Amino acid sequence: MQETRARVLDAVAAEPVTGPALAEELGVSRAAVWNHVEALREEGFEIADTGDGYELTGLPEYGGAAIEHATNADVDVEFHEELASTNARARELAVDGADGTVVVAERQTGGQGRLDREWDSPSGGIYASLVSRPTVPPAHAPAYTLAAAVAVTDAAREAGVDAGIKWPNDVLVEQPDGTARKLAGILTEMEGEADRVSWLVVGIGVNANTPAGALPEGATSVAAEAESVTRREFLGAVVDRFEALTDDLDAVLPAWRERALTLGREVRVETPDGTVEGTATDVEFPGTLVVETADGTVRVAAGDCEHLRPR
Repeated sequence: MQETRARVLDAVAAEPVTGPALAEELGVSRAAVWNHVEALREEGFEIADTGDGYELTGLPEYGGAAIEHATNADVDVEFHEELASTNARARELAVDGADGTVVVAERQTGGQGRLDREWDSPSGGIYASLVSRPTVPPAHAPAYTLAAAVAVTDAAREAGVDAGIKWPNDVLVEQPDGTARKLAGILTEMEGEADRVSWLVVGIGVNANTPAGALPEGATSVAAEAESVTRREFLGAVVDRFEALTDDLDAVLPAWRERALTLGREVRVETPDGTVEGTATDVEFPGTLVVETADGTVRVAAGDCEHLRPR
């Protein structure tokens, strides 16, 4: 959002304020203030012109400006009603030098998960990709995937959903019958040199207010588990939590462990080198799963993990 417009929004959200007072505070003309107010109204913000001045009386449920208003992070939101893939668009922006941009779509027509799996993206969900340029070596990139999983899990819990994480990046909700349904997934892509990341794109897909009939088999939504959420607030919470965690990568693994559904479970992990089966005992930086097998300890950097039912 343009800086002056953001300051106008913050001012009218805090308390009623007159146009002349705003103009003096911001160092702009009264006409400029009026133009910014009208632009905000076009974005869906309800701004009343009361006897005491302009007053924010209602917020849009979703949209670029609404999401920016809901986060404390210094990000620019690029919002699309429809997009093939937020990750694809984020990669384009990253190549062009973007940093701190969040690409958001109301609907995706070509969403993709890990291992080239299709990600269903009907309206009501949250589909976002965060572009960043961290000063870390490429080997540390998996920690950003774990941080995103923690951020989504925390936002879900704040919304009343008892969510947890399956290694490395699926956010699940365990059901009374012992099964688990998928609430969210994360897909991280990066480009880098030998010693540092050039750019990182973290794609997040959350079944937020997705209608039950639109959910794929084995999935659930925030609305199905608790109640509908305000998506701008949910995504704003995810962005804020992700920023806080990635500002201190040492905090990521302890937070991930506390929310993990995988640790202590019997697992089967399909890796490029074969199948690993045993008990998941820990996760080591930057996201390596430690599995105790019949043949000893195995460390898995990447793979497709399945939770096995107890024998």
